[in-house]
Amino acid sequence: MKKAIVVGSGFGGLSAAALLAKDGFSVTVFEKNEGPGGRASVYSDKGYHFDMGPSWYLMPDVYKRFFAEFSKKPADFYELKKLDPSYRIHFGTGKVADISPDLEKNLALFEDLEPGGAESLKKYLASAKEKYDLSINEMLYRDYRSILDFLSGRLIMEGRKLHVFENLDKFVSKYFKSDEAKKIVEYSIGFLGGSPKNTPSFYHIMSHIDLTLGVYYPVGGMRKVVAGIRELAESYGVEFRFNEPVTEINIENKVAKSVSTATGTYTADLVLVNADYPHTEMELIDPEYQTYDEAYWDSRVLAPSAIVMYLGVDRIIDSIAHHTLFLDKNWEQNFDEIFDPEKAGWPKNPSYYVNVPSRTDPTAAPPGCDTLFILVALAPGIEDSPEIRERFYDRIMDHLEATTGENIRDHIQVKRIFALDDFKERYNAYKGTALGLSHTLLQTALWRPAHQSKKVENLYYSGHYTHPGIGVPMTLISSTIVAREINNKYNH
Repeated sequence: MKKAIVVGSGFGGLSAAALLAKDGFSVTVFEKNEGPGGRASVYSDKGYHFDMGPSWYLMPDVYKRFFAEFSKKPADFYELKKLDPSYRIHFGTGKVADISPDLEKNLALFEDLEPGGAESLKKYLASAKEKYDLSINEMLYRDYRSILDFLSGRLIMEGRKLHVFENLDKFVSKYFKSDEAKKIVEYSIGFLGGSPKNTPSFYHIMSHIDLTLGVYYPVGGMRKVVAGIRELAESYGVEFRFNEPVTEINIENKVAKSVSTATGTYTADLVLVNADYPHTEMELIDPEYQTYDEAYWDSRVLAPSAIVMYLGVDRIIDSIAHHTLFLDKNWEQNFDEIFDPEKAGWPKNPSYYVNVPSRTDPTAAPPGCDTLFILVALAPGIEDSPEIRERFYDRIMDHLEATTGENIRDHIQVKRIFALDDFKERYNAYKGTALGLSHTLLQTALWRPAHQSKKVENLYYSGHYTHPGIGVPMTLISSTIVAREINNKYNH
């Protein structure tokens, strides 16, 4: 059997390991941290259980397609619940809206927000579905190595419909006039690590994803999805070695021969990396074999970092839904504070997201209690310190308690704050980014870092830096692409 070493056990590493093992490789996964999942790690304390990273289960069709590669389905590993409401939005003006899994209710909501809003939403979602179907069938599951790959087949015919040179904000303004309607269809661009003004309008497919396909919750949390893919991988013989970070990828004559850890050196026929891409290129391999050097990474538009507050409270906070967004009325300033280098800093009036999994899942917290996951996007690379975090935490809690009318701080039993320096330390994240590279036009498809090293014959990458990009479904697709390429090279 050909031996494959996978570096990192985030969703990209887990899924790639399972796919390679199914294709007949002997696979060993080396993981820096104590368990699988990467950013989808778990934090537990006093009976409160937190998914540390991803908390939205979107694009259920992609999960189905991944498990179907093994003649399985998601239900073989975890139960899914469709959320109702899908999520709640506070607009910063006193207005609050619940987004429903029922399209008719959402049409009525948009009609209330502006005259003709229902018809505008129908047209917008029809466009989003068309682009989504095109992306799933023609774009996302294929690799791009040259401009010819990008401009081939149906893509040439369909390209004019993608509006790739128009940003999302301008595109949305053609359909909606009210601030609230625009925010409902634009907020999800944060999942792609971008702003409405630096992300191509093509990504309005996100509205089809959440408003039409729906928002789900895997009972037990995203960690159940991690556990399911790990179980799948182990059923094909994958070996996991935790608390064993790779310190070097040893390359000779453009071939990766082995990897080194604190406990030894391990040979392989190929190496697939799911660890942080910049960290790997700049720290684990010699300069002569780097496809992307420091100048390259410094020239990229990084996706945001974040401060995440994990709070266990000894009461139920009824006014907060499973997914609740608190959007500042002047949210453009938030995006400037993340993406404009001259304005980057800790936000003055931040928008933020609160996840309460215990609203749906009683196992997430002790009886009569709630788990709160509060996330605020931040510019990568800014100063981080315990003092800054505490001051910012108090500002967020002041706003949250005032907006909801709830006393939360007096009921906190568990508190952990995770921010830029933690992303760097735990995940080797470049400049503390939580998500990798933003989805600007020049960081989409062909223009994202490659799945295969351009200087090392048997060195591959999966994960959110590569095509198709950010998010768990995208990472599963990335692994599907790279595993297919490896299988074609080694088994055919």
